[in-house]
This record gives sequence, structure tokens and C-alpha cells, in this order.
Amino acid sequence: MSEIITNPTAHASANSDIVELLQAQLTELQQMLNQFREQPPTPAAFCELENRIQSCLREVGRRLLEWLLVQLEPALRDQTSPRVQFERETYRRRPKQPKTIYSTFGPIEYSRFRYEACERGGTSIFPLDLMLGLEAHLATPALAEHVGRLAVHHEQSQVLAILTREHGVCWAVKTLRKVTASLANGMASFREAGQIRQAIHWLQKAFAGKGRYRPVLAVGRDGIMIPMRKSKSGFKEACAATLAVYGRNGKRLGTLYLGTMPEPGQGIMTRQLTSLIEKILAAWHARGADCPRLAYLTDGGHHPREFYQRVLRKMTNPWFKDGRPFDWQWVLDFWHACGYLGKLAAALFGNGTKKANAWFGRMRHWLRDRVGGISEVLRSATQYQNLRDLSKTRTEVFEDAYRFLNKHKVWMQYADYRRIGMPIGSGVTEAACKTVFTQRLKRSGMTWKTEGGQVIVDLRVLHLSGIWPQVHAECLNAKPLPKVASGIPFLTNFFRKAA
Repeated sequence: MSEIITNPTAHASANSDIVELLQAQLTELQQMLNQFREQPPTPAAFCELENRIQSCLREVGRRLLEWLLVQLEPALRDQTSPRVQFERETYRRRPKQPKTIYSTFGPIEYSRFRYEACERGGTSIFPLDLMLGLEAHLATPALAEHVGRLAVHHEQSQVLAILTREHGVCWAVKTLRKVTASLANGMASFREAGQIRQAIHWLQKAFAGKGRYRPVLAVGRDGIMIPMRKSKSGFKEACAATLAVYGRNGKRLGTLYLGTMPEPGQGIMTRQLTSLIEKILAAWHARGADCPRLAYLTDGGHHPREFYQRVLRKMTNPWFKDGRPFDWQWVLDFWHACGYLGKLAAALFGNGTKKANAWFGRMRHWLRDRVGGISEVLRSATQYQNLRDLSKTRTEVFEDAYRFLNKHKVWMQYADYRRIGMPIGSGVTEAACKTVFTQRLKRSGMTWKTEGGQVIVDLRVLHLSGIWPQVHAECLNAKPLPKVASGIPFLTNFFRKAA
């Protein structure tokens, strides 16, 4: 195999340039420190000094990166590889073109060789840009990740202000959205794999822990209204889902999150959640471990009920070879049931009366603590109804609440659930609606399009699930890289032509 051409003299000259660059900045820093020491220290002067040092160090980083990018490619065209290959296409060498990219230290200018497609009608590539992993062709990976983390918590005007103030990066809104969308789309491809690893880690901790309960894998989904642009009502229903692992002591070890913007039928959420559950259980079964207890905690809404009936009840259990389904236990959220219990109390005794509050408090404890408590609650409600001559309005409220509780009573065996260490509330999923959507997408004056909102939701899901660092690293490592036409991957001096 041919050796890569190197130039010791050029390297020595380059190293000398670095020394001169750093020496000039060190001299400037020394002058700052000397000026501060010559005057009595004050809060204002100390603040100014710190800001000047930070600005100077940022400029050092910017110049170092700029110097490095200039050194990566040879100056002469005939010293570079005449052909490169990228994603099964071959490209031929063309002259250098200037480029401005943005880093955490500020904008960087350099020139790099362009390679045009050998096939007619193909586009050109810039192998150096591909090797650097630029996001949206203009942001370094470090800056793009920083922008993504900022977008998780801050509005775009705030993100732009932070980039200008702390990094010297002045972008338009369009550029910010382009970088954020590119980052989110890339990382979203690795979201499921990262969540599976995280869930397996929690299951390992759960089964290795101490306690009297069998570990629980709890799933939930719920809807939330989001302000949408060009919507007649102004709002449409988005969907959040959670997957939590509970240990042998009954405490939650961690939660994975999913979120999708409004769509007809919530099909995307159903596919994502189904795939995640099946792959987690398949991966756990492949380890030869016992199956955790499976719980599904929701309110009685249409989409959660449909997901249970059409998906969860039909999932094949790999722990048995006869094709039997998993034993999912649907738990109707206790506090949601209490809401209907409160309606019964208001209908029977009057809203907010002492008798209503007393009956509600007693029935709530029966519902939670007594075996078959829901049946006793309904029996008590019927007895009081027979003793009272309720108005038409109260009768309608009573019958509506009674009908709901009676219809879902099979999923309200809360005393049995607590006895085996299962959660009885869907607070984790309801909190997900707040953390995934409300805190970021429902601020004053906000309206959203589906595509833009999903970018933010995808980033928040990665952040809240605690898998951001691993997913970002995988995303960078998976970026396709060009090769020289001979098939040899580019090395440090990747553009130097083989001898």
C-alpha cells in the first residue's frame, strides 16, 4: 500500500504558527492581569476582567480551530486525491471554495476542495465538511449539540440571544431552525435504541434490588391540547406516552418518554410505543430473565382504551411457546376515578356540602383500600339515590358518573394492585404531558406547526429520558464518511494524494 506524503518542513512551520498565535494571546492576557493589579480591585473592575478573559480565550479557541482547518488540506490541488467515493458514488476533484462555519468559539473561515459527481446531473460534495460532521452544513457538532440543548428549554429568540452573547454567533431565525431540525432528525433515528438500553439497565437494577414485590414495567399514554397554527379551534390533541420501571421496593427507578404532535388517529404514537415495548421485552427475554409485571395506567379516554384493546391485549408473550398473550393489567387512574366519585357526591348531597365531602372522603378510602371497594362504593351510591328525590340535572350527573365507574370497575381493583406493588395512578404520564409539551410549547402567544413542534418534542424526549449523551455520540459515529477512490479511508492527512 502506498505511503501518504508528509512534509516535515510544513509541519514545523505550522507548529511555529501555533506558538506565535498562543504567545500573542498570552501577552494580551498578561497585560489584562497587570492592568487589574495596578488599580484597587472593585466589583465592576473584576467583572470586566473576567468578561475580557473569557472573550480572549474564546478568540484563542476560534483561531486554533481556524488554523487547524486550513492545515487539514494541502494548498496545491495536484497534492489531493483526484477521486473520492461517498455513498457508492464517485466524485472528481475541483478547485477550493471558501466556507464560513460556526463553532462554540464563533465563526470560522477556511477553504476546502469541492468534488463534483462523475455522473451527469449529480451534486457536488465537500469531503472535508463531511469529515467534520457539520450540522446543516454550517455548524460544528459541538455548537449544534449546544443549540439543541438550548432549544429544549428556551424560545428561539432566547436561543439566538445566548448564541450572540456567549459565542459570537449571529444567526437568523431560519438558520437556527435549520440547524435544530437537522440535529433532531439525526438524533431521533437513535432514540429507540437508546431507550431500550436505558430500560434494560433499569430492569437489571430492579431485579437485583431488595423488596417483596415483583418489578413492574408500567406503560401509559395521554393526550394534551396544543395551540396549532391555522387550526379552526386553535387547539389540537397531541399525545405523550411513558414507560416506567418500578423496583422490588415499589419505587420508580426511571421513566422513558415519547411525544407526538397532533395527528389523526395518533397512529405514529401507537407505532412508536408498540415498537418500544416489544423490543424492550424481547431484549429482556433474550437475557434469560424473568418477565416483569406489566401494567398499563391511563384514564378512560378513547385512544388509551383502543391501544389496550387492539395492541397490548394481543402482544405475544415470548416467555411461553404456545403463543399466549402478555398478561397486561390495565389500571384506571385512581385520581381519575376519584373525579367521578366526586360527581356522585355532588349529585347526591349538593356540591361542596359537608355531607358530600364526608361521603366522598369515606368512599375514596373504600375505593383504594378495600378489596372489591368499587362495588361497595356503587352500592352505597345506589342506596343514597333511592332515599333522595334528585332533580333532573342531578340525576343526569349521577347517572353519567355511575355509568363510567360501573363500566370500568374491572380496572379499579386498587387494593389488589397495591398488595402486589403496582402503581395505581397515572401521574407519571400526566406529568409527561406537562414536561414534554406544556413547559415548552404552551407559553404565552405560542402557536405551532406540526413539523416545527415535533423537532422540539423529539429533543425534549431525548433529554427527559436521560439518553442525550449516548444518542448524540451514536449519531456522530454513524455519519457516513468519504473514502479515496482506492477504498482507503481518509487519515489525519486524508487529502494528500498517495505516492
